[in-house]
Amino acid sequence: LTNNYSLRCKVPVRQLSIQTQDTPNPRSLKFLPGKPVLGSGTLDFPTASSAGCSPLARDLFEIEGVKSVFYGPDFITVTKIDEDVEWTDIKRHALEAIANFFESGDPITMGAVHNESSHSEDDDDIVSMIKELLDTRIRRPTVQEDGGDVIYKGFEGGTVKLKLVGSCTGCPSSTVTLKNGIQNMLQFYVPEVSNVEQVEDEVDEVNATVFSELERKLQK
Repeated sequence: LTNNYSLRCKVPVRQLSIQTQDTPNPRSLKFLPGKPVLGSGTLDFPTASSAGCSPLARDLFEIEGVKSVFYGPDFITVTKIDEDVEWTDIKRHALEAIANFFESGDPITMGAVHNESSHSEDDDDIVSMIKELLDTRIRRPTVQEDGGDVIYKGFEGGTVKLKLVGSCTGCPSSTVTLKNGIQNMLQFYVPEVSNVEQVEDEVDEVNATVFSELERKLQK
């Protein structure tokens, strides 16, 4: 992903000055409240049913047209249902919800596990190197700047399995990013890597199927 799309707009809401930033995904918008959101790590809410641990995410899902919500260290990414839905009302209501939340002083999540660096003592040297590169060369400096994240899901038979979240989900450039960006970099530093593959959790696949069916019915 590239930062050529980063168009910042500073919007004052009460005492909190929230910036909005375009992302490479035209369906995703990044909100920067000017203070820590998670502080570190990321957290993805692909559906309203997954947002039970976060009052702010629940409020954002109440906005008509919102498909998913994603938290980063210091930003919130909101993704809308499709490109035909206008940002005007979604953005206005999202700014209000975010301002109300930060004024409340409530915790951002209740017991949720953030996607931190996935290093484990059980990792072999190859996997440790892959995770280190994802954390230092890809996730933080590039993908999170664009409002998303790349989550390591496994390494098998030379294939690195990654899950794309936040603005990366459904982004037109995500396939190019995987192959021309992430795969090329990993292969340069780790010769054992032959391929990079995007994967989804089983629950994500079910949610995507249900959502596609709902969209199909609405279009009738």
